[in-house]
Amino acid sequence: MKKLILIGALSIMAISCQQNKIAFVDNTKLINEYQEKIDIEAKYKGKIEKFDKKTDSLSRAFQSEAQSFEAEAKSLPQSQAQEKYNSLLQKRQAMSQQLQMEEQKLSQESQQEIDSLIKKVRTFVKDYGKEKGYTFVLGSNEAGSVLYGEESKDITSEVLKEINEEYKSK
Repeated sequence: MKKLILIGALSIMAISCQQNKIAFVDNTKLINEYQEKIDIEAKYKGKIEKFDKKTDSLSRAFQSEAQSFEAEAKSLPQSQAQEKYNSLLQKRQAMSQQLQMEEQKLSQESQQEIDSLIKKVRTFVKDYGKEKGYTFVLGSNEAGSVLYGEESKDITSEVLKEINEEYKSK
């Protein structure tokens, strides 16, 4: 009888030792509260504000030039007025294309930094999970990859604290 109890106890211990250690992180919270992402957003907010000011300035200058042309066009021969009008249109198109290219470049730079940041966070979570002995670290998001998770299994705050500390130390 004692042998049966001992075998049963050993079996239970063996099964419990083999259980998977599972946790999850709230991806949205982790990314949005990561200080490096906040810094990247602030950096691009400044760049966007600068770009918007440039756009407004160029638009005002062009508008002023167009109004001057309008007043001047009445006194010019039609062919000369048409020539100036065409020149003004070309200038507007060139300005629009230039601004569009700058905006696209800014958007691409921002997206590259965010993509790089996401890869960095994934690598951090993977390394964190290995270091802490987790078998699985799942990601929770709006899409519903984790529909329910016991609060005690949510390690978002711990991971966020460590990743922000690592970022501050650089």
